[in-house]
Amino acid sequence: SCSCTVVSKQPLASKMAGADSDDSLYPIAVLIDELRNEDVQLRLNSIKKLSTIALALGVERTRTELLPFLTDTIYDEDEVLLALAEQLGNFTMLVGGPEYVHCLLPPLESLATVEETVVRDKAVESLRKISHEHSPVDLEVHFEPLVKRLASGDWFTSRTSACGLFSVCYPRVSSTVKAEIRQHFRTLCSDDTPMVRRAAASKLGEFAKVLELEYVKSDIISLFTALASDEQDSVRLLAVEAGVSIATLLPQEDLEALVMPTLRQAAEDKSWRVRYMVADKFSDLQKAVGPEITKNDLVPAFQNLLKDCEAEVRAAAANKVKEFCENLPEDSRETIIMTHILPCVKELVSDTNQHVKSALASVIMGLSTILGKDNTIEHLLPLFLAQLKDECPEVRLNIISNLDCVNEVIGIRQLSQSLLPAIVELAEDAKWRVRLAIIEYMPLLAGQLGVEFFDEKLNSLCMAWLVDHVYAIREAATCNLMKLVEKFGAEWAQNTIVPKVLGMANDPNYLHRMTTLFCINALSEVCGQEITTKHMLPVVFKMSNDQVANVRFNVAKSLQKIGPVLDSNCLQTEVKPVLEKLASDQDMDVKYFAQEAISVLSLA
Repeated sequence: SCSCTVVSKQPLASKMAGADSDDSLYPIAVLIDELRNEDVQLRLNSIKKLSTIALALGVERTRTELLPFLTDTIYDEDEVLLALAEQLGNFTMLVGGPEYVHCLLPPLESLATVEETVVRDKAVESLRKISHEHSPVDLEVHFEPLVKRLASGDWFTSRTSACGLFSVCYPRVSSTVKAEIRQHFRTLCSDDTPMVRRAAASKLGEFAKVLELEYVKSDIISLFTALASDEQDSVRLLAVEAGVSIATLLPQEDLEALVMPTLRQAAEDKSWRVRYMVADKFSDLQKAVGPEITKNDLVPAFQNLLKDCEAEVRAAAANKVKEFCENLPEDSRETIIMTHILPCVKELVSDTNQHVKSALASVIMGLSTILGKDNTIEHLLPLFLAQLKDECPEVRLNIISNLDCVNEVIGIRQLSQSLLPAIVELAEDAKWRVRLAIIEYMPLLAGQLGVEFFDEKLNSLCMAWLVDHVYAIREAATCNLMKLVEKFGAEWAQNTIVPKVLGMANDPNYLHRMTTLFCINALSEVCGQEITTKHMLPVVFKMSNDQVANVRFNVAKSLQKIGPVLDSNCLQTEVKPVLEKLASDQDMDVKYFAQEAISVLSLA
């Protein structure tokens, strides 16, 4: 047992606050009192400062006084207990290093049995962390008995916590103790309480990884089979995840007999949540079982999941279409996709559920690189075009945001006629987040479609966003202009964008006049000195007389931003007088920003 006995009978706090005590310990006494305070926030703060208390007490008093004090007073609000469980995981050096680390076990053991799940999980996380700091002897003398106590505890809370601790102590104990650990784990897998079986199922894969192969075959497989046919679907779905981990551990010849029957049954489980889990883990499963089983077993299973009656399952499977196709064995990849997968994909394009269509749209473009140019034009292009016309904006957006895959294979021209209406519609969508997303793809689209197409078809959209009623859109539109100039060059900017931006300086709406300034800030650097000085600066100067103070102080901010682009003569003769005039403005904010600009540009 632990050598943490309470040496002092007098309460720690009062003893330390005694008149003759060392002053340097006084704040510690305050912290200890805070641990007893009625205000939760105070207790929480003192727990977060626990390492300070421990440092001041020194390792011995931390072991003999602080830890027993904490172990005895563990009846508190969950957030205080959560903070305590986390702190104790970093306490090894504060109790005197690895040889004393077992002193941390009693408080963590009681935290691992409380009712609140997050506290237990954090205690288990800290126990796992400090288990590595135990020597093999201490692990058997102190840590493993704790795991056994938790595993045979009366409350399900302690038994669920035990499940997370088997795998960390198993590799470093003697074979007798290993046998005991395996027995405890077996018992918990058939516990009466579903919560415990769930915990065991969720740790089955992790436990299997540290077991010797003979025991994986003799013990783990039977546990896996039992959990995968548990009456509770919440247990069965966790067993699926474990099955994927177990499959990676077994030699190929054992998979067919030991794991596949159970996984096949899971893919057709009566509960959609279990089928969903199979779909969600499909790519991992495919890598684990290899090409032969994939061809014979997984292809038909995947087809069924893509046609599942439950939309959530179809969406999860649709998400995996590209990965599944990429991982197919090369010699038969194209045949499998064209014969088995593509017909299902075609049906999903017109699915009744928009999450399914959206999931498919986010990956379908990736098939073009796998299938090559001719197949893409003949089979995939019609699907992309149908999706670009879908009534759901998410679907159209997912297609547009993945255009680069297709561009590499067939060039974007093939799509441009259908792309345009889709882009325009998204650009004017009622939901501002949809508008925002399309703006963010604009530089990429512009680069792929080329400057002529852009000028003719998309330029006006980019300008319209600058006067959107949502600030986030105006801001993104400004940033977008800068990226476009980086792509198409300063000369293009001077002929196309700059005149339109500067025209907004006369807009009756002061928000639009301010947008001109934001655009100038963004464009000055990419357009360079000449365009900035010749075309943009005069407009900024003119706006320094604006009747709205917000515009005037943004003029000061703009001059500060574009100052570094200008030459020193221009700064002294033109910028300085304007800033000085603004620095004596009657508005406080205008004054402040003008003075800041003068000092940043060293014009004082």
